Amino acid sequence: MAAYKPVVVPAFPKLGERITQDTVYWRGYKTPVQIKEFGAVNKIDFSPVPPYNYAVTASSRIHIYGRYSQEPIKTFSRFKDAAYCATYRDDGNLLVAGSEEGSIRLFDISGRAPLRQFDGHTKAVHVVGFLSDKYRIFSGGDDYSSNLWDIPSATEIVSYSEHNDYVRCGCASKVNADVFITGSYDHTVKLFDARTKSSVMTIEHGQPVESVLLFPSGGLLVSAGGRYVKVWDILKGGQLLVSLKNHHKTVTCLCLNSSGQRLLSGSLDRHVKIYSTTSYKVVHSFNYATSILSLALSPEDATIVVGMTNGVLNVKHRKPEERKEKSQKRQPAYRTYVKGRTYMPKQEDFCVSKPVKRVLRKYDKLLKSFQSSKALDAVLEPPIRLYTPEVTVAVMQELHRRGTLRSALAGRDEKQINLLLTFVARRVIEPRFTPVLVTVADMITDIYQPVVGQSAIVDRQFLKLQEAIGKEIDYQEELLEVLGMMDTLFATFTKKKDTYLEENKSNGLTDTIETNTN
Repeated sequence: MAAYKPVVVPAFPKLGERITQDTVYWRGYKTPVQIKEFGAVNKIDFSPVPPYNYAVTASSRIHIYGRYSQEPIKTFSRFKDAAYCATYRDDGNLLVAGSEEGSIRLFDISGRAPLRQFDGHTKAVHVVGFLSDKYRIFSGGDDYSSNLWDIPSATEIVSYSEHNDYVRCGCASKVNADVFITGSYDHTVKLFDARTKSSVMTIEHGQPVESVLLFPSGGLLVSAGGRYVKVWDILKGGQLLVSLKNHHKTVTCLCLNSSGQRLLSGSLDRHVKIYSTTSYKVVHSFNYATSILSLALSPEDATIVVGMTNGVLNVKHRKPEERKEKSQKRQPAYRTYVKGRTYMPKQEDFCVSKPVKRVLRKYDKLLKSFQSSKALDAVLEPPIRLYTPEVTVAVMQELHRRGTLRSALAGRDEKQINLLLTFVARRVIEPRFTPVLVTVADMITDIYQPVVGQSAIVDRQFLKLQEAIGKEIDYQEELLEVLGMMDTLFATFTKKKDTYLEENKSNGLTDTIETNTN
């Protein structure tokens, strides 16, 4: 008796993933470290000076983490209610944060008690930051106002009340010490100059603005709100350069890498998209477990920190570069490895063959014992049906070759018929599976035609199968029409080319005869 031969699963070509320099670079991070905070993480900010600690604002606390620490090295908890937007000064010595009660607190990194407290907002302050001169602070609150504060005297310099809704984001210019920008839920982004009594520019984003970002040059502004990330040219009066819509839900945070050549955006759709700032195309993306509220990248791109709505802090560190050390030990020559591979046994040699134990898969064992229906059930299980449909189709083809496919399909209940029809309706339009699954669909229709109308679920699946096949037939007809048009065009081009060549030949022959005559 011949040994059983396992089912041969045909290998179909797969489209390989395009590997770019960005793919290699952004994949060069270690497995993320998860840190649980007390509430949703609304802000992450890295210190601009070594050792690049980062401040995490969550609930009523601000935690300072070391670059590789999983426990906070310092905590600021002098808040009665929620704290917001803890931001470092450029020298890394001071930290400013807003709060739910409407006050702004200034902390020294080496101390615990606040150095200054600024009171003036009547509602929660969600955005604070330092101007580039290091002696003034800007803020924006839910009272629709944007204020400017003097640090040494702890007094308010000027207050702007130009927004018509909550002010939830802002940033300061690195080039001009008097310029700062705020974004509001009234769909506008306003540019303020501390030397004037009102805003100098208003940009209409079109959605509630969640985050704004200025490029280091100060000429380009990025705003995020709704599903859109928009880039504006400040030097051209706020002209829109590009509008990006790569997220499926609200974009909540923006970030630039250290070189300014890559823009990162985080969203409630659990994705971080990375764009090239030259082409504004997505070059890479990260996927996270839950919705993203905040995002930060360390000054040397060595660490990516993402804060999520469930209070989890996701920290990724870059893998260290592997240094290839020259081995002192001399490696064996190449002939050492290939020695004996080409040896052919002689007639007097006694060959000993080692038996190879073949492990059969579940469906192969069932086919070997002629259990056709159970073999079909085995390949309709979710791991095989969803991720390796070619195995399911190969077993169906083997059953059809044996002549037992009809018996394997028959005698099934409503749930099993629904599963079969769902698989066939989904995969029958794929060219690699069409020949086999059309036969399967015909058999299912013949076997279960008498029970049509008895189950709403089965009837719905039959209608989906009919719709899928109908659409595919329409596509094929349209493709044949296009092929016919293309054949006509190619034939016309060929005729024109032949006529042109004949004319050239005849002209050349006439010229030759005339020359010889002369």
